[in-house]
Amino acid sequence: VSTGVGSAKENFLPHWLVLTNIYFKMKRLFWGILLQFIVFTTIGQIKLSGIVTAQNEPLTGASITIDNTMYGLSTRPDGTFEFRNLKPGDYVLTVSYIGFIPEKVKLILDSDKRITIELKPKVIMTEEVMVAASVAKNTTPVAFQNIKKQEIAGQNLGQDMPYLMQLSPSFVSTSDAGTGIGYTSFRIRGTDMNRINVAINGIPLNDAESHGTWFVDQPDMASSLDNIQIQRGVGTSANGAGAFGATINMQTSTLQPAAYAEYNTAFGSFNTFKNTVMAGTGLIDGKFAVDTRLSKLTSSGYIDRADADLRSFFVSAGYFSSNTILKAVVFAGSENTYQAWNGVPSDLLESNRTYNSAGEYTDQNGLVKYYENQVDDYLQSHYQLHFSHAFNKKLKLNLSAHFTHGKGFYENYDENADLAGYQIPPPEIERVKTETSDIVNRKWLDNNFYGTAYSLNYRNNMSDFTFGGGYSVYDGNHFGKVIWGQYLGNIEPNHDWYRSTGLKNDFNVFARYNYILMDKLNLFADLQYRHINYSIDGIDNDLRNITQVHLFDFFNPKIGAFCQLQQNQDL
Repeated sequence: VSTGVGSAKENFLPHWLVLTNIYFKMKRLFWGILLQFIVFTTIGQIKLSGIVTAQNEPLTGASITIDNTMYGLSTRPDGTFEFRNLKPGDYVLTVSYIGFIPEKVKLILDSDKRITIELKPKVIMTEEVMVAASVAKNTTPVAFQNIKKQEIAGQNLGQDMPYLMQLSPSFVSTSDAGTGIGYTSFRIRGTDMNRINVAINGIPLNDAESHGTWFVDQPDMASSLDNIQIQRGVGTSANGAGAFGATINMQTSTLQPAAYAEYNTAFGSFNTFKNTVMAGTGLIDGKFAVDTRLSKLTSSGYIDRADADLRSFFVSAGYFSSNTILKAVVFAGSENTYQAWNGVPSDLLESNRTYNSAGEYTDQNGLVKYYENQVDDYLQSHYQLHFSHAFNKKLKLNLSAHFTHGKGFYENYDENADLAGYQIPPPEIERVKTETSDIVNRKWLDNNFYGTAYSLNYRNNMSDFTFGGGYSVYDGNHFGKVIWGQYLGNIEPNHDWYRSTGLKNDFNVFARYNYILMDKLNLFADLQYRHINYSIDGIDNDLRNITQVHLFDFFNPKIGAFCQLQQNQDL
């Protein structure tokens, strides 16, 4: 065997021939597979088309989905629809439209087929019109997901709402206690909840001052929900906090035609228990219905002392006719949770992942102890009244009034506190002035939130126009009390240490228009004007004077286009 360059050429030639042979074999195999695929897809390309009607008139914008697939579309202005490239087999279509009874259509496809689907109007007006002004529809150019009642029930084990929604795209939830019961937070597309608009039945749920949403005040709300829509990114105009990160719209339980009664219980790790009782009258005399729920949840939490004792109730009563709904909704929740929001220091994560510093102090013997009542205790009650009326098939009106009251406190053990910071004169102990003392304080919040919301919707074969808005007032009182102290001198318990008030007036009006320009192409415009008057008066817990007044005016325009490229591809 020769050495050097010659041997390299001699060894390379056979390998090159082998690789060339493999290349041509792979090429023939590729074209063979491609040819079979073309033949197979050609054979499998079945077209399903048809029209959706109601009372012998075509329905524009009716939703048609193929069960257990990603295929879905809306009917054209003439009520027609078309699915292409379907494979032979059995299919189930779900056809729905507001105000009509959803229809299930079973089909066996072995060739092209055209069908007619007739929807029957509901005897009574559907409750979907109550939230129609705030939710996105099939052709709205917004990224959204609808979570139905069955999906909510399947996930509901007593955890807060963020844990039930965490499987939706771009949604991240966190839990102070580590179990999802108690205080939870969430982000959507990386945006925190201060920029996420949350509403129940179109009524704002965000705290009017912090803009955050704390579902701990409404435990087991999931048991009284019919559906949830999560809009990711800038969504449709709504009442309440600006929806720059996302929008969450929740609708409470809708009419159950038959009477029912249920008892549900669940238990799990960390002494977690959930008990729920629900009952409803069904439709009485074809016009009236009442639904109720009682819930209690308890958990010890994964984090040390992260106990939670949560209770709530829900009641709705409504009058229903063919063109009118009058419905009252009342729900409330109370929570008592040991504070666990400090988090675990990073240097302890390897050795003690359950460490909780809340309430920690050192006694006279130098022993580390924890204050037993380092809790957050809060009660929040919601009252809503909704009126919906259909003047005809095209024009609908919604009016709502709401009132929310909340009251509660944080209780804190403050070790070696500076008495001057509590406006307490230093007492003399054995003729020596004492500047510091162990203190137990409560930071109180007593607030009211009330207002109105309205919308007028006109819809025909080519366009969908909504005009709406709302007005709300937030009146919040913040104050601190010293309920115990080691050295207080002549100061009585429940000593006032700070007080402040916040008054916020929020007015908005919006107009939204969706127009079918051509088949599979919709144009969208949403214009909102918002005015806020916010005034604060008093001192904060660090004794700073926070008196101030702010006036804000916002104009929020949105335009977009929706194009259905394929039956399961939207742009």
